[in-house]
Amino acid sequence: MESMEPNDSVQKEQFGAESSATENMQDTSGKENNSIPHQKSPENVVSETHPHLDVDIIHPAGFDGLDDDDEDNVDPNNILESIDESHEHYAPEEDYSQYSKTELIHKLSVLLSAKHVEKIRASVDSIKINFYKKHKAELEKLRLEAVEAGTILEGEEYVAELDPMEETLKDLLKKYRDLKFEFNQALELEKQKNLKEKYRIIEEIKELINRKESINDTFQQFRELQNQWRTIGLVPQTNLKDLWDTYHHYVEIFYDFIKINKELRDLDLKKNLEVKIEICEKAEELLLEPSIIKAFKVLQKLHETWRETGPVPQENKTEIWERFKAITTTLNKKHQDYFEGLKLTQKKNLESKSILCERAEELCVIEIKSPKDWETHYLEMIELQKIWRTIGFAPKKDNNKIYGRFRAACDNFFNRKRDFFAHNKEEQSNNLQLKTDLCIQAESLKESNEWKATSEDLINLQKKWKEIGPVPRKFSDLIWKRFRAACDYFFNRKAQYFSTIDTKYDENLKLKIQLISEIENFVPGEQPDENFQKLKDFQRRWAEIGFVPLKNKEEINKKYREAINKQFDGLKIDESKKNMLRFKNKMENISAKPKGSNKLNFERDKFLNKLKQIENDIVVWENNIGFFAKSKNAEGMIAEVQRKIEQGREEIKLLEEKIRVIDSMDEE
Repeated sequence: MESMEPNDSVQKEQFGAESSATENMQDTSGKENNSIPHQKSPENVVSETHPHLDVDIIHPAGFDGLDDDDEDNVDPNNILESIDESHEHYAPEEDYSQYSKTELIHKLSVLLSAKHVEKIRASVDSIKINFYKKHKAELEKLRLEAVEAGTILEGEEYVAELDPMEETLKDLLKKYRDLKFEFNQALELEKQKNLKEKYRIIEEIKELINRKESINDTFQQFRELQNQWRTIGLVPQTNLKDLWDTYHHYVEIFYDFIKINKELRDLDLKKNLEVKIEICEKAEELLLEPSIIKAFKVLQKLHETWRETGPVPQENKTEIWERFKAITTTLNKKHQDYFEGLKLTQKKNLESKSILCERAEELCVIEIKSPKDWETHYLEMIELQKIWRTIGFAPKKDNNKIYGRFRAACDNFFNRKRDFFAHNKEEQSNNLQLKTDLCIQAESLKESNEWKATSEDLINLQKKWKEIGPVPRKFSDLIWKRFRAACDYFFNRKAQYFSTIDTKYDENLKLKIQLISEIENFVPGEQPDENFQKLKDFQRRWAEIGFVPLKNKEEINKKYREAINKQFDGLKIDESKKNMLRFKNKMENISAKPKGSNKLNFERDKFLNKLKQIENDIVVWENNIGFFAKSKNAEGMIAEVQRKIEQGREEIKLLEEKIRVIDSMDEE
């Protein structure tokens, strides 16, 4: 998940803890437990694995199937076999909440090197939880800093670069799982070994029956075998019932066969009674234990001790067993009630998570067009994720499914957000380039003295600026200030210029009057080209003088045109050459103006098109002459067409000359 652009992981890491928890819950269902099945009718035993415990829950069909006549063969059918010590949930050794992430990594490494893997599970879980709390806090801080800086970060796009220690943690956790797997394999091998040892003890008990040694020696050997039996560890669950049935069977045969001394037997039965009374007292204390899970595990160990303890006097047999059975029934009922309540809670959790899924899915289909709206809905999605983490697990069959649904909605939302901002980022980058170009154009015009044309150009640039969309936030103020500075610089110069323009216009008027007088008094020499060049110089000087007061503009321009045209008319050159000189003068004036090159190209294209049109007309006219030659009385028509052809050819020569003039100016 994301913004999560904070990050949409930001969005994927935000659900890593819950995914791991779900996986851990499922793993525990595969752990071995040594629950004792119903001795008389095993088909009535119902077992279910609960996702939050490391044990299987046994729901017995009842207690009526027990044989009260022979307590030594009784295996309580409604109690779980004790959990392997290798799967004990030890409390964490220390409070890791104050550790730094580096210290947590170091501590986990030390635990994996120095401790038995079966004893550090709680510490590993605590280290992992505290590490990700700090990790997520750092991500949230980074996202807030990014928002303040105006940068949108994508939840998962920067996580791997942000915290390399997370990869170290994952490697250590993988090492822990590998060690745990190796331990469980070794434990299974140990159970098989223990099973062989216990069957060996049973065989030796069978051999005691046929020995002819003294009773005391035989009994002592029997006690030694029993002690060996108790010291041997766990065996595979599948062999447990057969093993105990066989063991009790030959123990009973041993007692009956050797007809042990009654006093010795009574003493042994009395000692067994004292042990079982102590077991009952410890079991009754469990009724006050606030944690039913803890009480249930301790009860399993008490049942294991009960099973290993020998028979009691016949008169106490039923009483002591009923006492222990009553406690077992009560604790078993509390255990079942606890999980019934847990199921109800999980059902409510499922309903709450379904509501969050519906809202997350709504956010995925809402049409969002602006970054501001995306930010609003992004914060709402982050809030949904925070609420999700406060809700407990759903029922096991629905937990992964509902989580997958919510995760899919989050991923969909953050993917849409990422696509939007990727496209928006590209668009804003293009807008930045366009506005940068406008800045360059404005800066190239700010020193111009062409007040009117430049003002229009800058105004057009400002209109284009408004039409361009937004740019990346971090460049917005900078690019606007640059453009505004260039425009303000020109218009401030223009305002300053026109504040003193009246006196300058009067001076320009005087200079133009003097120039007109100089033109009128000019006496042409014998060289036409020199005279023409002098007239061009007059035109150049006129253009350089600048504006005059508006009220004198029309009058002074009229006098100037009359004077300069009179001088051109007086040039002693043929009319065609005079026209070419005037044309060349006109083109030079156009070339000197802003965008003169474009105007020259326009004139050239116009003359070239006209030339091609005349050439096409001449071809048509020449074809017409051939057609008219075949007709009678067509001399007049032919003469007229020939006249048009000659005029066209003369006009072509003139147009070609004008094109050459324009081309020569382009080369200059």
